[in-house]
Amino acid sequence: MMSCPVPAAPAPPALKDLPKVAGDLKSELEGFKSSKLKNADTQEKIVLPSAEDVAQERTHIALMDGVEKFQTSTLKRTDTREKIVLPTPQDVAAEKTEKALIAGIEHFDTSKLKHTETQEKNPLPDKEVIEQEKGQRNLISGIENFDSSKLKHAETQEKNPLPTKEIIDQEKKA
Repeated sequence: MMSCPVPAAPAPPALKDLPKVAGDLKSELEGFKSSKLKNADTQEKIVLPSAEDVAQERTHIALMDGVEKFQTSTLKRTDTREKIVLPTPQDVAAEKTEKALIAGIEHFDTSKLKHTETQEKNPLPDKEVIEQEKGQRNLISGIENFDSSKLKHAETQEKNPLPTKEIIDQEKKA
């Protein structure tokens, strides 16, 4: 551990240089006893900045210093090209039309409207039509969901057999 030289304390001032104290305050100071004082924990209110804060402050100072000492003579001259696209006459006309429509809607006077009676031209179907549609749907779902595994095997018998070639030839000859 390195030791630092401790500076010497300054010489105490002379008695004539000290300020004058009132008599009652002087008697209180002489009767003061430090044993009557309460113990109190001291809290350090000044917190030193971290290394991160110091580094951040240094970069900020360097940046500000660079901005302040910047020489504009090192800049080169450039021509600025503005690329502002003005609206076409069609765009302007469309925008005016839109604004006129919006203004017309906002300032429309509803008191000029006439009272009307509405007539329902597409009435809801009655119960009979609904029942017919349900029957059709049930029939279609029954056909679509039919389980052919429930069928029994059946043999077909021809009751009206077709004539053979010989019988046909006999009838032609007759």
